[in-house]
Amino acid sequence: MSEKKYTEGIGRRKVAVARVRIFEAAKNTFEVNGKKLDDYFKTEEQIKTVKDALDLAGQKFKVSIKVLGSGLNAQAEAVRHGLARALEKFDPALRAELKEKGYIKRDPRKKERKKFGLKKARRAPQWSKR
Repeated sequence: MSEKKYTEGIGRRKVAVARVRIFEAAKNTFEVNGKKLDDYFKTEEQIKTVKDALDLAGQKFKVSIKVLGSGLNAQAEAVRHGLARALEKFDPALRAELKEKGYIKRDPRKKERKKFGLKKARRAPQWSKR
């Protein structure tokens, strides 16, 4: 597999990091951490999230993905981000369309840290008058 020519993109979301490699192929196939796409991502929504960027390309690719960290939804969005970056490297003409859909921009939202004196990031202890 490493002998074939590929284009690589790194995608991130929360703590999830996805390394996505795309190879030109006769049909779309996905391999996520050594498993098929349907075996790794369980819900239709997650699978659709992963395939969103590829649907804009209009070409067929073999997609190899290594993803780690965070939960499955964040991993799916990280894969989409990495796939969009790889497609942009492969064909710079796709940039405008990918950017318009918001797939190129990294989602910067992360979990807020817990502050001292509070139970969570913003949750204060219950107040009692007496």
